[in-house]
Formats: sequence, structure tokens, C-alpha cells
Amino acid sequence: MTTASANPSSSHAGSKRRLKLWLMFVILFMGWALYTFATQVSHQSQAEEKLAAAKNKITETNKQTDALALEVKRLNDPEYIGLKATQELGMVKKGERPIEVLQQP
Repeated sequence: MTTASANPSSSHAGSKRRLKLWLMFVILFMGWALYTFATQVSHQSQAEEKLAAAKNKITETNKQTDALALEVKRLNDPEYIGLKATQELGMVKKGERPIEVLQQP
């Protein structure tokens, strides 16, 4: 017991050492926490970009689906079929004459 009261600087040095170790532990833990937070923010932004791209793709696909559904509906109409045959294939009904436009060189 006389050694502890006789040498007060050694107990003070031990508490400083413990404090330094504790601060080192806290600093390392906070560094790890900040690193983890930064990587999670990075992954979250990448996931948000993927989600936005997927939503855009779904929107485009829905537009294409609607356009194709309209085309199917039109293909059930005989007038539309006749119009397509005339425009795309150059077919005409009996008694009609096709008009051909010539390009000038």
C-alpha cells in the first residue's frame, strides 16, 4: 500500500494510458462506422439509379404494349386493313388505278 501512495505519478500514468487506449478504440470504432455509412450511402444511390432505370423501362414497355394493343384493335377493322394494303403493298381495289409519283432527278 505504501507503493501506491508513495508513487502517485505511476497511477496517474496508468490512467493516462487507459484513456489513450480508450480514445484509440473510440476513434477506430468511429472510423469504421463512417466507412460503413459511406459505403451504404454509395450502395443506396446505386440502387436508386437501378430503380429509376427499371421504372423508366416499365413505362416504355407499357407504352409499347398500349401501342400494340391499339394496332391489334385496328387490324380487326376492314377499312384499316385496306388502307394498310394500299399504303404498304400498293394494292388497289378492282376498278381503281394507283397513282404513282415519280421523283425528278
